Amino acid sequence: MSFPDFFNDVPVISLREPLAVFLGASTNGEITYNYVDAVKLAGHSCPTVAAAYLMVREGLRYLYGDDLPERGGIEVHMRDGRETGTTGVTAAVATLLTGAASETGFAGIGEKQRFGRRNLLQFDADIDGVLALRRRDTGRGVVLDFNSAHVPPDPEMRTLFPDAVAGRADESEQKRFAMLWQDRVARILLNHADDPELVSARAWDVPSD
Repeated sequence: MSFPDFFNDVPVISLREPLAVFLGASTNGEITYNYVDAVKLAGHSCPTVAAAYLMVREGLRYLYGDDLPERGGIEVHMRDGRETGTTGVTAAVATLLTGAASETGFAGIGEKQRFGRRNLLQFDADIDGVLALRRRDTGRGVVLDFNSAHVPPDPEMRTLFPDAVAGRADESEQKRFAMLWQDRVARILLNHADDPELVSARAWDVPSD
């Protein structure tokens, strides 16, 4: 599959994955994800996928600083229910990057359930943001929010969007729609990846279990 060139310019996210070392899938456990991985998971590229990617990236930086985050050592809490709007898409990207899974996730190894990922993803959280991350080792948490209005679509989308989604657009209009759609995604990921007006992060004071 051929992807837009700008996908390669999106900042990557690196973590250490202790389960990979334990099972021999990696010698050092370092794993790097890029935006293409999120697109492959979702099957498409849109502001929601981009927002999820950037929020998790910012949350990990907030919690770990210059240290490599531990995949599987992070809880993900979603504000909305799993069937609300695009919550499921955002949660799927968060699971890809952090390893945090719902009740269907990996239960762990042995009696102590080492490396377990089950129930680290929760919905209907009482938070003032799209999602929150919490370190399992320290209990430190962060709430992330995304202001989509900060990077608006091209004004031409006002006329293209209704016809495109209704299936009325001709071939040239559809191509133009797709180009402008990805143009907005590119602006989000490249021009505003570190913009606090787009992705905000603030402390989440939740006690450790």
